[in-house]
Amino acid sequence: MDFQIGQVIKMKKQHPCGANAWEIIRVGADFRLKCMGCEHQVMLPRKAVEKGFKGFV
Repeated sequence: MDFQIGQVIKMKKQHPCGANAWEIIRVGADFRLKCMGCEHQVMLPRKAVEKGFKGFV
């Protein structure tokens, strides 16, 4: 899949704050995602992001 910085994606699992939309901050072997609900940032491996990816917002 082709992900770009600044895209907003939807993941299968929600963040504990209740939002499931994430903005892509960094792309590479690891992704840095920012929650659109509470703006918490997490770092996930590419494989986990591709597995949990549900669609673009």
